[in-house]
Amino acid sequence: MGKHRYLVALGSNRRHRRHGSPRAVLSAALRALDHGKLELLAASPVIESAPLGPSRRRYANAVALVRSKRAPEEVLHKLQKIEHKFGRRRVGHAWGARVLDLDIVLWNGGPYAAENLVIPHPAFRERRFVLDPAVKIASRWRDPLTGFSLRQLRARLTKPRMAPR
Repeated sequence: MGKHRYLVALGSNRRHRRHGSPRAVLSAALRALDHGKLELLAASPVIESAPLGPSRRRYANAVALVRSKRAPEEVLHKLQKIEHKFGRRRVGHAWGARVLDLDIVLWNGGPYAAENLVIPHPAFRERRFVLDPAVKIASRWRDPLTGFSLRQLRARLTKPRMAPR
């Protein structure tokens, strides 16, 4: 079986007792993504963004391109293990502050759906905190559902809209 490429979104808006600030958490998480059955191919610069939902803390966000022989659900399990090692517990409020959030955005295998995983990530087309860093490392990667490249999706999200008459 060949190797797959995955575009993984990273986010943090809480300090970690060992790693420190959210930016430092992402640096440590990128190192964790280049270990074992995952190979880090590229990482975007870290950006800051406003939180979604009730959290008041700003997020540090980045995107990584990783390669693995593993199938999507196995990669998701690995990402959840990394989140757990950073102290993430999947209980409590959705959209709350978190030390580390890792999401599979795209993979080179086309659309994918399982019980706990949908690729492409259902909301990524509306999220500048994913698209802005993603265009830095994978601007020509195409969304298999729309056919648009990441650069085109970002342009559609950021272009000025005509005011209604």
